Amino acid sequence: MGKRNSQRKSAAMFDSDDDSSVTSSSTARSDLMSVSGTEDVQFDQESLLDQALDALDEKRGSTREKAFLSIIDAFNTNMQHQFVDKKFATLLHQCLASIKKGSKKASAKEIALASHAIGCLALTVGCGDNAREIFEESVRPLDESLASSADVSKTQSLLECLAIITFIGGNDQEETERSMDTMWRVIHPKLGSNVVAVKPSAQLITAVVSAWSFLLSTVSNLKLNAKNWQNSISYLSTLLDKGDRSVRIAAGEALALIFEIGVIDKFSAESKSARDTTQEESKPQESYIFLQGLKGKVINQCKNLSVEAGGKGSAKKDLNSQRNLFRDILEFFEYGYSPEISMKIGGDSLQTSSWSQMIQLNFIKHFLGGGFTKHMQENEFLHDVFGFTPKKRYLNNNEHRMSGGEKRMFKSPNSVLNKARTQLLNKQRLLSEGRNFGHYAVSVADDEA
Repeated sequence: MGKRNSQRKSAAMFDSDDDSSVTSSSTARSDLMSVSGTEDVQFDQESLLDQALDALDEKRGSTREKAFLSIIDAFNTNMQHQFVDKKFATLLHQCLASIKKGSKKASAKEIALASHAIGCLALTVGCGDNAREIFEESVRPLDESLASSADVSKTQSLLECLAIITFIGGNDQEETERSMDTMWRVIHPKLGSNVVAVKPSAQLITAVVSAWSFLLSTVSNLKLNAKNWQNSISYLSTLLDKGDRSVRIAAGEALALIFEIGVIDKFSAESKSARDTTQEESKPQESYIFLQGLKGKVINQCKNLSVEAGGKGSAKKDLNSQRNLFRDILEFFEYGYSPEISMKIGGDSLQTSSWSQMIQLNFIKHFLGGGFTKHMQENEFLHDVFGFTPKKRYLNNNEHRMSGGEKRMFKSPNSVLNKARTQLLNKQRLLSEGRNFGHYAVSVADDEA
């Protein structure tokens, strides 16, 4: 344990800007060579990941939390394919050990971090047997943890993890729908004699609706259960009247998606085929009429929200986001136009032209945070999801493309290597001057001796 702690402290020293961290010229040259070569940098990253993975066995919860933070940061900074090839199963089961009830005395923060780490792992491996294993091994522990969770931040991470692993590792629509039902039960629990209804917070409602919409965006063949869709649309409509802006935006996006995938249109088709049937068989027509009425209500709500005046304490940026969103929803309802988004990823442009794509992009961007650009540039799974092909930048065998963190570490004016480089240049300048003035040549030679 002591050895690993000392190694972590040594790694942390690279973030220091103190002058005492200036290395010798020989060390600086070797470090510069390491940075320019892919193998050495990759070795350092894997070494730090190995240390973090070992730290997940520590008894102290705060140590495990820091280890998860290091792992998540590493997966955001670079595509950790080599590490995953070697330690996939170990990392997955360590994460699940923190989530499973009773296996460790894990804090809400640790469970949230472990859930996020599983999501990062799934995005890294992409579709395939590993993604399937993540899904099969994780669904039940996530479900159980969601059922017993009272901490909003932990619940949000669990929901996001469930959404990501289902998105990547789920095999069919039934599995997707089961995950969506699990999410819905977080804010609509099945009440029993021992269950007390608790009013969910705005943050929790937003998290559930966002994750639910993310999975709904992947569903192609809807099961037309009229009662379920009526209840869902009615509930989302009530959310448009809530005081929290994030709730209203999440609900608005979900409603736009529901209408984009053709819920009302499919009930319309069923109602037309049921016009000449018996009264018992005419229920599709009744459902269609009811849903049309709900759509009219939603349109009126969207009109009001698209021109809402800012109240006391309202953030102008958030208010503008709401207005723009509901104007887009109105345009979609009235003319069938979905919003078109163009986002710069490095020197490339990523474009979406549907509510489903926009919801998927926003969800994954939120989940990855600072690692979004890196993944969009190098994650082949995400390239397939969004039909995005970044410009290929071919590297020489000895060239390594630095991440933002590595640039700060090695290229900023206050970095260890820049200070060492300055020191080296100063010595070389003295040597050059010494060739003209013997005094300096002697003194420098003596110093180096």
